[in-house]
Amino acid sequence: MELAKPGGEGTGATPALVWLWQDLRLTDQPALAAAAASGRPLVVAFVLDDSAPGAWALGGASRWWLHGSLDALRRDLAARGAALILRRGNLRHEILRLAAESGAGEIHCGEPLEPWLRGITDGLASELGALGVVLHRHNTRLLFDPTMLRTQAGGAFGVFTPFSRACHAIGVADAPIAAPTRLCGAKPLASDDLADWGLRPEQPDWAGGLRETWQPGEAGATLRLGEFLAGALAVYDRARDIPGHASTSMLSPHLHWGEISPRRVWLAAARAAPVGGKSPLGFLNELLWREFSAYLLWHHPHLPERPLRTEFAAMPWRNDPAGLVAWQRGETGIPIVDAGMRQLWRCGWMHNRVRMITASFLVKHLLIPWQQGEAWFWDTLVDADLAANAANWQWVAGSGADAAPYFRIFNPVLQGRKFDPDGAYVRRFVPELAQLPAAFLHAPWEAPLAMLKAAGVALGATYPTPIVDLASGRARALAAFRNLPRPTA
Repeated sequence: MELAKPGGEGTGATPALVWLWQDLRLTDQPALAAAAASGRPLVVAFVLDDSAPGAWALGGASRWWLHGSLDALRRDLAARGAALILRRGNLRHEILRLAAESGAGEIHCGEPLEPWLRGITDGLASELGALGVVLHRHNTRLLFDPTMLRTQAGGAFGVFTPFSRACHAIGVADAPIAAPTRLCGAKPLASDDLADWGLRPEQPDWAGGLRETWQPGEAGATLRLGEFLAGALAVYDRARDIPGHASTSMLSPHLHWGEISPRRVWLAAARAAPVGGKSPLGFLNELLWREFSAYLLWHHPHLPERPLRTEFAAMPWRNDPAGLVAWQRGETGIPIVDAGMRQLWRCGWMHNRVRMITASFLVKHLLIPWQQGEAWFWDTLVDADLAANAANWQWVAGSGADAAPYFRIFNPVLQGRKFDPDGAYVRRFVPELAQLPAAFLHAPWEAPLAMLKAAGVALGATYPTPIVDLASGRARALAAFRNLPRPTA
């Protein structure tokens, strides 16, 4: 495809194309800022490629969020004088076509993390360069460049603690880049209509809980950050594991879609007035776990499909379609697991502690492959991030970097009693158990029959009996782990 050559009257003679992916914001957006600073008129574009080789096609919840995020960004850009151009199709073809149609002299984009996108971007850089158009890549999604963080021996980190120490040693010092007040938009190009993409469900409309919970877009991200800093940050370290309390930031989907930069979140939290003399280190380290996940994907492109610890390729996983469906629907008969899976379906999000409990139950008590859980989370999470999803599932399964040992198996009853002691979380998402006393809420099969009847609970009828005996499931998982080949040095 032939491209218009750079040239003409001064620096602004040919446009600069800003190619967006998961950096859908105006504040602290290095690619947009660099393009604006060039003095060229801007073409801002987003391309949706549903069929790129090796790509994970967006799940239903992600598609719902993307619609809202693009719609919000379109309005934000229009208020500053620029249009958002939408294209759907082969990514390589559409970027080359946009460059040709606009006569772009340069292109700015975020540094990609996904293996499939890295390959496409590298190819585009060569093709565009041969045509005299420079592709500038910027760090729009992370705090740190994953190519710059190395162990003292020069290798890639495989354990979180030394990785986090290296990050803290570098520090996050720069102030966020202010959002532009005015943009010089180039002559608008043909654009798809967002509504024609069909990203949001029609019938059946399963997104009511998502609409009640979230406000996609940069304004929603800013609002969520402000609420967190003013409230939950003060109790984060002691309350973040309590799923019945609003004690986490819930910024993960905004960070995933790039509606807010991790640098902006980090600096805002670090500068927040300490409460009780404590720094927000616990929260900052959660941001670094996000960085670590991205770092692992960068250095291990097979992370979403294959275990990092190769001995886990021999794991004797079970083929259990009925068990998988019961888990997906929140009908396992284990209240804290069912509450988490129902929260996921209703809200497109799940509390982090409960993510660990539900994942452990699937891969250990049911011995179902972690990839099947990863795929369900990918489809149902509004924050379905390829790196974080893969790294965290492998962590729970014991097959990843710095993973929990396989023999560490969460007991969901004890976890429920410890972190949801009054049952607020289970009562909200498993209302058929709401009348049970807290002492029996997390193990209703232990309740006397008269108590179950008084609470309107009929096990096997109004609420399922457990699909697996927890002790037997644990023993089966341990036996499978013991029979794995020992890792080689």
